[in-house]
Amino acid sequence: MFATTRFPASLACLILAAGLMAACGEGRPTADPASRRTTGMGEVVGFVGEYGSHQWLGIPFAKPPLGELRWRAPEPAEPWTGTFEATVFGSPCPQLASPFGGLDDLAPGTPAGDEDCLALNVYSPRRTREEVASGGARLPVMVWIHGGSNVIGHSGFYDGGNLAVSQNLVVVTINYRLGPIGWFRHASLRGAGTREADHSGNFGTLDMIQALRWVQENIAAFGGDPGKVTIFGESAGGTDVFTLLLSPQAKGLFHRAIAQSGGTHLSSVAEAEHFADDPEPGAAASSGEVLLELLVRDGKAKDRAAGKITLGAMTGDEVAGYLRSKRPAEIFEVYGTEEDEGLIDMPKVFADGFVLPREDPLERFARRDGYNRVPVILGTNRDENKLFMFANPRWVRQILWILPRLRDEARYNVSAEYQSAMWKATGADQPAGVMRRTQGPSVFVYRFDWDEEPTMLGADLSVMLGAAHAFEIPFVFGHYDLGDEGNVIFSEENRPGREALSDRMMSYWAEFAYTGDPGRGRGEDLPVWKAWDSSSPDAPRFMVFDTDTDADGGLRMSSEAVTEALILARVDEDPRLTGQRQRCEIFADLVGRSSGFGAEDYPTAGKEGCAEFPLEEISGVH
Repeated sequence: MFATTRFPASLACLILAAGLMAACGEGRPTADPASRRTTGMGEVVGFVGEYGSHQWLGIPFAKPPLGELRWRAPEPAEPWTGTFEATVFGSPCPQLASPFGGLDDLAPGTPAGDEDCLALNVYSPRRTREEVASGGARLPVMVWIHGGSNVIGHSGFYDGGNLAVSQNLVVVTINYRLGPIGWFRHASLRGAGTREADHSGNFGTLDMIQALRWVQENIAAFGGDPGKVTIFGESAGGTDVFTLLLSPQAKGLFHRAIAQSGGTHLSSVAEAEHFADDPEPGAAASSGEVLLELLVRDGKAKDRAAGKITLGAMTGDEVAGYLRSKRPAEIFEVYGTEEDEGLIDMPKVFADGFVLPREDPLERFARRDGYNRVPVILGTNRDENKLFMFANPRWVRQILWILPRLRDEARYNVSAEYQSAMWKATGADQPAGVMRRTQGPSVFVYRFDWDEEPTMLGADLSVMLGAAHAFEIPFVFGHYDLGDEGNVIFSEENRPGREALSDRMMSYWAEFAYTGDPGRGRGEDLPVWKAWDSSSPDAPRFMVFDTDTDADGGLRMSSEAVTEALILARVDEDPRLTGQRQRCEIFADLVGRSSGFGAEDYPTAGKEGCAEFPLEEISGVH
């Protein structure tokens, strides 16, 4: 079994879980005849959604990747006869149920989803068939890629209706294959009749590309402009935005990109498929190691060593057939259990040389021909890692199992500050600096600072959570339903400020979709969001999103850029940290925490070094 660190189900998990989900509800909504549209695959009809938008749910954009099509590049969906009633979401893709992914009606770790899952949803302003925009009047299109570590989640969590109606856009949300069904490389899957795309192992990425092809071919039927497509996504979805910028297979399929709390890390081919004890070792959950574990579980080998012998006696076709004979549940169970709450740890997004380049992403962004150059927005949240720290007993104790209390507020805030700064460096500032030199003033950056959560039962959520990971999503979509427990972060007291901030953020996002420059928003009444400028230390670099109070400062440009090197230097000199052990605890927290700082950097970080403090002893990092 290949497990990741456990984050117990809690308020924080439930907040991320709800992810602004549009409730699936029971039964089918009533189809609206005015929503009938003609796509390249046939007639489709939708319904009127919560915000008065037209919406079409569960439209297939690729053939079901079943049987021999598992671990193959997606193929276009087949046309249908009659009218497709697009009134319910498609199935989530296979995953382990998790409060992080919204499948909290199932016990954590329970296999869920269906391989027939490659569907998307469309939201647009309500129009009759005759009123649908055409020609130059077509609306910009925003294609949302959901987060969830690329192992959990689905498009049905996000209601694009308010964004579409309030900003006069077409919004599309998509499913893509997840976990080991979406990212899996093994030599046996590269047999006769396969293509280079099939060899890549990046099937989830290829699903996103196929969805963008569908948009190019069909979105005009919904009033969308295929020449103005913006991709946007959060967390793993933000990372996926970076991969689409890098992928030559996605060239020309989109025209702007927004990466919210993303990253640029790619797994190597060796990590993806080698055995852990190979000269160039694979990851603990590489396809080779997973295959050995399956053989042991099936009784085909008594242990790992015997599994290697058994595997060596099988032909490539036999291995491929064996892998495809496994139900998704059997495959996922090798990776995790309910203790992992669905967030299994495995290699993903591979630098395969066809779908994604083998070079370092920042090196590619430094070349004009190295990536798909389009206007970009990159951003992170000020307190990203507090979402995960809040659910970690190392930092938070539970009184009577329900009352969270920080063990040491000062150290909690210091650690969160550095972890979140590292996310900002690797997910926004460093890529922005490189891309600005390559493509000029079409690179925009933000930091989300909203932290007006209430105090509940003595727990000050504005301190414990603050501007945590994923909290900007309700503001971008203008949709505030986070579920019964998650909704405690929203109150009548903070409603005016957050709704005003949401209106502004939606306006900037929409203006970017229209023009490639967020400028002063759609109404041209907001502060100018200037492009990233590194010409001097005091030059404006990013927009801060916060409410208009004396304490918070509202919308404003800032020059406070960070890099990995700067962060490490600050840890080394921070007077709040007493003794090298505390500094080494911070360095340990940075290892593997959505940053580019790796364990190989750890022993030499800091003036005195941290070699005498093993990671697992000082912070529980394994």
